[in-house]
Amino acid sequence: MEVTVTRRHVLIYDYVEDNVIERRAPLRAEHLGMVRERLADGRLIMAGALGDDPPHGGLLVFEDAAEAEAFAGADPYVRDGLVSAWRVEPWQVVS
Repeated sequence: MEVTVTRRHVLIYDYVEDNVIERRAPLRAEHLGMVRERLADGRLIMAGALGDDPPHGGLLVFEDAAEAEAFAGADPYVRDGLVSAWRVEPWQVVS
């Protein structure tokens, strides 16, 4: 059996602990619009919240590290302080 390794880049968000659900509400449409745009054109592979009730972070998978960093730089969640820390990590996907 042959194994294929594909390099991706993961953007990992840590959310603030106070009222993230309420605080993200006015920013959610803009954030999700950015996600949808990048999913549609293939720059973003998948994305979603981490944790439950409330989520404690987010994970977004990109083909390109520069695109992941550009996304974080433009994201209203980062701009308006919902993200306490973020980082881009290489991810070796084995299939």
